[in-house]
Amino acid sequence: MIPLSLAEIAGIVGGQPHDVPDPSAVVTGPVVIDSREVRQGSLFAAFAGERVDGHDYAQRAVEAGAVAVLASRPVGVPAIVVDDVVAALGALARAAVERLGTTVVALTGSAGKTSTKDLIAQLLERRAPTVWTPGSLNNEIGLPLTALRATAETRHLVLEMGAKGIGHIHYLADLTPPRIGLVLNVGSAHLGEFGSREAIAQAKGELVEVLPEDGLAVLNADDPLVRAMASRTKARVLLFGEAPDADVRGENVRLTDEGRPAFALHTPTGCSDVTLRLYGEHHVSNALAAAAVAHELGMSVTEIAEALSEAGTLSRWRMEVTERPDGVTVVNDAYNANPESMKAALRALAAMGKARRADGGRTWAVLGQMAELGDASLAEHDAVGRLAVRLNVSKLVAVGGREASWLQLGAYNEGSWGEESVHVSDAEAAVDLLRSELRPGDVVLVKASRSVGLERVALALLDNATEGEVAVR
Repeated sequence: MIPLSLAEIAGIVGGQPHDVPDPSAVVTGPVVIDSREVRQGSLFAAFAGERVDGHDYAQRAVEAGAVAVLASRPVGVPAIVVDDVVAALGALARAAVERLGTTVVALTGSAGKTSTKDLIAQLLERRAPTVWTPGSLNNEIGLPLTALRATAETRHLVLEMGAKGIGHIHYLADLTPPRIGLVLNVGSAHLGEFGSREAIAQAKGELVEVLPEDGLAVLNADDPLVRAMASRTKARVLLFGEAPDADVRGENVRLTDEGRPAFALHTPTGCSDVTLRLYGEHHVSNALAAAAVAHELGMSVTEIAEALSEAGTLSRWRMEVTERPDGVTVVNDAYNANPESMKAALRALAAMGKARRADGGRTWAVLGQMAELGDASLAEHDAVGRLAVRLNVSKLVAVGGREASWLQLGAYNEGSWGEESVHVSDAEAAVDLLRSELRPGDVVLVKASRSVGLERVALALLDNATEGEVAVR
């Protein structure tokens, strides 16, 4: 964060200092919402949650080195008291970004946001100091916290933006006005909240509407709903994808024997070959989106191809591939799930299993609920179960309640009548099954919505492996 005095912060957020002996005291450290993350010079933002009230930890935060607390009531230690801590955090982020003058890159989409954000960050970091959203902290709290990590040395600020409803992305973009806005896709995630893909497109497209005339809208040429957003922006438009008219284009897309995507990257400055370290063909679109942003910010096609070919995963539990000492490969993609990402993960699993089938290796899909699908939930879970059979996945383990039963029903109706699919009640039952049946050469994909907590299955399967005995690829 750029250094700001408590008096300056109070003025920015419209707050009142309480128990502040020295208004000229300067916040030099990060803004945090967890007292355990306080560093010398921090500002501690206290939120009253459903189970934990940050105000109760104000004393601890100051003792740990916080200069003051951003709070909604006096807390007995130096504090800036405001009516709304969330709004105050956003106002502080906007002021900090305006003073920095850094290039803000914002991205949104129904699927692939975090993976694409991680790729963009790794590309731009090669050019200049870059700050990016950690994990999926893409809401009205996580976004300003990320922005406030930028310093005077930061040249690129890469921000992931999620949408809970119409107007939400507009709000986030107003906090940290982007010069480059990227829309990846419009899918079925949060269909239950929005009601239709068209409504999702309306919300996602708010990002390009706020771009300035000298800004850039980076749009997916392969998604008709995203491509149509070109009419909603006054900024210049750059298309990415596999479409022939895409400005940044992927050609000759294929998967290696390990399931890693390879393609020829075409940009307005030339062409170069890319082989990703990531798994699954769906990452091609993510890589092309990242390449488009890097191209705009001055990287050559050779630099971009080299960086993409070396980039890995920065965020946990997203196609995180680990090989156990006994030859079993665990693919932990359990951070979240929607119909598009679930189908992409299954295709990646099928590709990874091809080379192992000759040696008797099998593919296991351990799947759970995809949340927030509304009336489309039955059809979407049924479709995923059917796809697992069509892709010749060896074993489907559906974990959980009603939605899991729909997954298995889809597999059954597609022709999985024997022991090829099974429905278990919870993660513990899935672990027991897998531990008893896995054998060397098997590949296990674990995926569900975050609320299911299915990462416990992947972590349990790796629990017996000590550090240094497993290979994370």
